[in-house]
Amino acid sequence: MTGILYVTGTPIGNLGDLSPRAAQTLGEVDFIAAEDTRVTLKLLNHLGIKKPMVSYFEHNKRERGELIVSRILAGESCAVVTDAGMPCISDPGEDLVRLCGERGIRTVVVPGPSAVISALAISGLETGRFCFEGFLSVNKKSRAEHLDSLRNERRTMIFYEAPHKLPATLRNLHEAFGQRRLSIVRELTKLHEEVIRTTTAEAVERFGDGSLKGELVLVLEGARAEERGEEFTLEQAVELAKSLIDGGEKATEAAKQAAAATGYKKNEIYRKLI
Repeated sequence: MTGILYVTGTPIGNLGDLSPRAAQTLGEVDFIAAEDTRVTLKLLNHLGIKKPMVSYFEHNKRERGELIVSRILAGESCAVVTDAGMPCISDPGEDLVRLCGERGIRTVVVPGPSAVISALAISGLETGRFCFEGFLSVNKKSRAEHLDSLRNERRTMIFYEAPHKLPATLRNLHEAFGQRRLSIVRELTKLHEEVIRTTTAEAVERFGDGSLKGELVLVLEGARAEERGEEFTLEQAVELAKSLIDGGEKATEAAKQAAAATGYKKNEIYRKLI
C-alpha cells in the first residue's frame, strides 16, 4: 500500500505553538523530509522523538524528491517540514507536493503557524484582501520588474526579507511606491517580537543603516485610488458598497472594501449607507 505525505507545520519561533496533531504526526511517520536536519533535530529532541530524516532543500530537491517519492510508493509515510512555519510556502516542499500529485500519492496537511498570516494579522493594515510576494530577487533587474508589476496593486502586500538586505529593500520600496504605510514585523513569536508601524520614507530614514536585526516580514499598504490615477465621487463609492451588500457582504465589510478601492474613509461610506 502506498504511504502518505504529511505537509506539517512547525513553530516559527515559540516551540509552544506546535500543535498536538503535528507532534503526533512527527512521531508516527516512517521518516521526515527536513529543510535542515539540524534544526528539525532540535524540535524532535524537544518532543522526545527519534525519527530517520532525509535532507530536502532547494539545491537537492530534484534528486531527493525522487528518493522520497519512491519510499512513499513503497509504503512508507513521510512528514515534510521546513525550518519554521508551513512547508511549501516560499519553500521547495512545493515541488514535492506537485511530484506526489503526479504519482497519485495522497497528501495531507497538518496546519501550523505561518509568518505570512501572523504578520498580516498584527500589521494594522487592511486584511480583507492581500497578496504574498515572498522574497524579492537579489538580481537588480528582476527586483525592479517585480516591484514595477505591483505599482498599482490594490491589495496589502507581504514580503519576506533578510536583515542584511533590509536597507536596500526599504529604499527600493520607497522608490517604487512612494509614501505608503508599512509595517515591519520582527521576530514573530520570539522573545523580542516587535511590530513597527511606520511609512516607507520613515523606514528608510530609521533603518537604512542596517541596525534592525532578526527575522523580518514586511507588510505594505496597497495602492490608493489617487495613486492609480483614478477619481471616484463619494456617491460612486457608496454605490460600490451597495453592490457588495447585494452580493452578500455585511454593510461594515462593504464599506471597508469600497474604502480600499476608492480612497474614501470607511466611516464616510458607512454613514451614507445607513
